[in-house]
Amino acid sequence: MKNNNALLPLLNPLSKDNPVIVQILGICSALAVTAKMEPALVMAISVTAVVAFSNVIISLIRKSIPASIRIIVQLVVVAALVVIVDQVLKAYNYEVSKALSVFIGLIITNCIIMGRLEAFAMTNNPWNSFLDGIGSGIGYGIILVIVSFFRELFGSGTLMGYQVIPQSWYDAGYSNNGLMILPPMALIVVGCIIWVHRANNKDIQE
Repeated sequence: MKNNNALLPLLNPLSKDNPVIVQILGICSALAVTAKMEPALVMAISVTAVVAFSNVIISLIRKSIPASIRIIVQLVVVAALVVIVDQVLKAYNYEVSKALSVFIGLIITNCIIMGRLEAFAMTNNPWNSFLDGIGSGIGYGIILVIVSFFRELFGSGTLMGYQVIPQSWYDAGYSNNGLMILPPMALIVVGCIIWVHRANNKDIQE
């Protein structure tokens, strides 16, 4: 029981307290980067790294941060980590970096990150803050991957850039659904995920 409680910061954001479908945070990037699975996966990993390490840093220095400038300090820490992520992406995966465009930079103002810093890292120890950051990032990433899976599959007939719908289907008259790669469809898919999740979790209240 004690071990389960110790892992709550990691496990809760995966479902019960998921940042996207329960807290309704990070919706903008869920709409913008999920037309393809590869950029969605890279965004998920980037956000996970930033929120985990920013949580740890803020937790370590939380007692020395004046309350009047805590938001500024948090933004500086997050911005520094985002710059590192951006440079790593440009160095090792430039094409995905171009595809994500400004959205990597916008991680700085991602509601999930700022929310976890304020709600968790400022009042908890570094280890629990790290677990919370990993859990929140993975919970966010799960939703991005699910949304991008359906959007890319039905919108482009591919997954991770590889053709998965046989050419024979196209020859027989099948065509990709162009609506799936438009941002409104991302919102609809997220809405469907929220509906299914809450239908199976009756205890979740607004």
